[in-house]
Amino acid sequence: MDELLAVMRELREKCPWDQQQTPQSLTKYAIEEAYEVEAAIREGNTDEIRDELGDLLLQVVFQAQMFSEQGAFNFDDVVQAITAKLIRRHPHVFQAGQFSQLSSADVAVLWKQIKQQEKQGKIQSRLDEIKHGPAIQQADEIQKNAAQIGFDFADVAGAYGKLNEELAELQHAMQKQNSDEIFDEFGDCLFSLINVGRKLGVSSEMALLSTIHKFRTRFAFIEDQARQQQQKIEALSLAEMDQLWEQAKQQLK
Repeated sequence: MDELLAVMRELREKCPWDQQQTPQSLTKYAIEEAYEVEAAIREGNTDEIRDELGDLLLQVVFQAQMFSEQGAFNFDDVVQAITAKLIRRHPHVFQAGQFSQLSSADVAVLWKQIKQQEKQGKIQSRLDEIKHGPAIQQADEIQKNAAQIGFDFADVAGAYGKLNEELAELQHAMQKQNSDEIFDEFGDCLFSLINVGRKLGVSSEMALLSTIHKFRTRFAFIEDQARQQQQKIEALSLAEMDQLWEQAKQQLK
C-alpha cells in the first residue's frame, strides 16, 4: 500500500494529466470504475475482478492524495474513518457480550438505528434516505418519494406538459448560447422526461438500456457490412452509414 501511495504522490508531482485533475474532475471516473467492477463480477473472471478492484482503489487513493495536498485529510484518515464506522455499527461483533445472538434481519435493524443516532442534531430531509447512485435511479426515487406526500402531477398529461415547458426553456437557452443555462435546462429536461416515464409506468433505466443495446447491435451491423465490403467504417460517408443503419433496422427487428 505504501508503494501505491508513493507512486500516486510522484504522479501528482511529475505527470501533467494527473496534475491537472481535481476532486470534481475525477468523480466520473470513480463512477465508471464502480460499473466496471460490477461488470467484471457479473462475468466471473477473477483476473478482471482483481484488475477492476485495483482501478477502483486508485480512485480512492487519488482523491485522498488531492485532499491531502489541501491539508484536509490523507489516505490513513480515510482508513481510520471507515474502520471506526465499522466498529461503531457492529456492536454485536465488537461488544458481543452486550448482545444475544442476532439474526441477519436483527443486524439490519440495529444498523439502521445506529445510523439514525449518528444523524441526531443534523437537519434531515425525506430525501436523505435516497442513496447517491446512478442519476436516472436517483431521479426516479426522488420523484416517487415526493409523490408519496402529494407533490406530483395528477396525471401523465401534467408531467408531459412540464416536459414541453422545459424543452422550450432549453431551446431559449440555446438561442442565447448561454452554456450555464443550457446545462441547467438540459438537466431539467432529463428530470422531466424521467417523470413522464414514471407516470407511464416505464422504467427509464430499462428503457435507456434497451435503446443502448439496440444502438450497439445496429452499429455492429454497420461495422460488419463495412468489413464485408473490405472498407473501414471511418471511410464510409454519412449517407452510406445511414443506408446501412436503415438496413439494420429492417433486418434486426
